[in-house]
Amino acid sequence: MVTKSRGAPVKTGSELSNSVRAVRNRLGMSQQQLADLAGVKRQTISGIEGSLYAPSAAVALRIARALGCRVEDLFWFEDNLPIVEAAPVGAPASVGGRVSLAQIGGHWVAQELQRERAFRSEIVPADGLVVGSAGSAVRVKLLDDPEALGRTVVLAGCTPSLSIWARSAERWHPGLRVQWTHANSTEALRSLARGEVHAAGVHLCDPITGEQNLPFVRTVIPGRAVVLLNLGVWDEGLIVAEGNPRGVRGVKDLAGGRVRIVNRETGAGSRLLLDTFLTADGIERESVKGYGIEMPGHQEVAHAVAAGHADAAISTAAVAMLYGLSFVGLRRVRYDLAILEDYLQSEPVRQLLGTLHHRWVRSQLQALGGYDTTETGQVIGSTHDSPADSFVGDPTGSEPRERDVARRC
Repeated sequence: MVTKSRGAPVKTGSELSNSVRAVRNRLGMSQQQLADLAGVKRQTISGIEGSLYAPSAAVALRIARALGCRVEDLFWFEDNLPIVEAAPVGAPASVGGRVSLAQIGGHWVAQELQRERAFRSEIVPADGLVVGSAGSAVRVKLLDDPEALGRTVVLAGCTPSLSIWARSAERWHPGLRVQWTHANSTEALRSLARGEVHAAGVHLCDPITGEQNLPFVRTVIPGRAVVLLNLGVWDEGLIVAEGNPRGVRGVKDLAGGRVRIVNRETGAGSRLLLDTFLTADGIERESVKGYGIEMPGHQEVAHAVAAGHADAAISTAAVAMLYGLSFVGLRRVRYDLAILEDYLQSEPVRQLLGTLHHRWVRSQLQALGGYDTTETGQVIGSTHDSPADSFVGDPTGSEPRERDVARRC
């Protein structure tokens, strides 16, 4: 275990990491403004953000207070966590494998988080009971304190990583409740437009311009101020059986009926990706065996491939790893969170978004594989900053108008 130095700039056997720049940018502060609030020189802030030296305990405390964080939110040693020995459940996990840990009978026990064990299906506790109607609304008898229920943030999206983020945020902010409802990118945006969720997860690429997510937000939620924050950049492509026995190298290999696929529903980012590449390669959809077989999520298509019901499907590198499948990459795309600007004033929403800079959240996303967290937590764009444009790609799945558009996404 490594202990932090309390003195001036030091050389250690470990690298001291920090999220000062990320938190400062999220709060819209310049280095000089932070320096003034913390009572230090601007060069001090610059040096810390550039990892040129480690701050003293006093400087770290001043910076944390100025940013409204705890010191451990901002500074940490990468190797300051202990290593324990644990008995594996079943076969030992491979190096880099994700596991859950518990102490049973005084010993650590590790279970690999792969395939169905990587996800949880559970009955969601009720917050209230409907006791009647009031026009188009319903009357609900609460089963919990209304103040506690008011600290709920609702997310809609298709990536299972939303559940990792939700659980980590609840762990960091006791009392915060995060609910995740599964929805493809287009339906998530529609839910946001209807006022059903606080944030919508989207991974859509305009097949004409190559612009990601913002054009779709403007189309589905026109005339309203929406902010996009990045959750991560992930690798999308074809998931295939382990070892890729069919020798699939790209979308062109799906033509002719040699390879069976399962598809996603209209409105899903994966469906739009497949349609974009098929058009770019001049492949008729009717020539793709299984094109009309639709499944509602990444887990469902991965299960179909893992069970041998299909040879390939569009999903992500992270899902492929979780199911022990092979992956043929097609593109990298941002997974962004669309949030109405008005919601950013809500304390529970601000608490949840603030955890995007926490090292535990980033490390969990990185452990999934196929996730780049360089931009995680950053504001990517806003519909408020630029006028709404006419949409050139259809989020509901209509065909793109160019042959080469897939290469831009």
